[in-house]
Amino acid sequence: MKAVILAGGLGTRLSEETAVVPKPMVTINDQPILHHIMAIYANVGITEFVICAGFKQHVIKDYFYHFHRNHSDVAFDLATGDVHVLRSQAPDWKVTVVDTGLETMTGGRLGRVKHLLSDGTFCMTYGDGVSDVDIADSIAFHKAHGKLSTVTAVKAPGRFGDLVLDGSHVESFAEKVEGEKHRINGGFFVLEPSTLDLITCDDTIWEQEPMRTLAAQGEMEAYLHEGFWQPMDTLKDRRYLESLCVGEKPPWL
Repeated sequence: MKAVILAGGLGTRLSEETAVVPKPMVTINDQPILHHIMAIYANVGITEFVICAGFKQHVIKDYFYHFHRNHSDVAFDLATGDVHVLRSQAPDWKVTVVDTGLETMTGGRLGRVKHLLSDGTFCMTYGDGVSDVDIADSIAFHKAHGKLSTVTAVKAPGRFGDLVLDGSHVESFAEKVEGEKHRINGGFFVLEPSTLDLITCDDTIWEQEPMRTLAAQGEMEAYLHEGFWQPMDTLKDRRYLESLCVGEKPPWL
């Protein structure tokens, strides 16, 4: 199974960092948040990734291009230019980085990689949030209900828009209801390839017409997550995530 990560946005609310690197490459504990997200999936055996890049996409490509050597013991022959990897600590991951455009919306980015996702159920999430969600259990939940899509529903402050649920069935969406106990789209989707047929162009926003259509057709269920979930929208969020890495394993790993 593949995991798709949307990693192409501008990250304007984290401009202190994203002036230099794209938001998914902002580091937490010396590793890009993108790497942390990939590790969440790798922990349950999902090690094939499709990265939907855009803004400063070359930074993401350079990171993976040099990843193997940067996580290995390497011998350099300066006279010949030969390089020998002696011992590698790089994980056994397969990563495809696709430039999905600078201005492309979230749905449009998925549409740009549709040809890579035709071989069965896949996971998808955003490149700026971490969670201790049980990915394997969410996939089992998805396969059990038999619908086209599953979204992980989490609790978060009222600055986010609500999911309106009937049990686990997603009925509709509400805009930014105040309070601490409302369920929102936390990413970590499980999707069938046919969901991508709802994407018509680069301007398609996944969270609008495609998700609303799936909900209206009864083809979206919510996996209810009660544990840790945290986006990295601001410098304050980044500092909070950094603080969770001090002296112990972070809650998302």
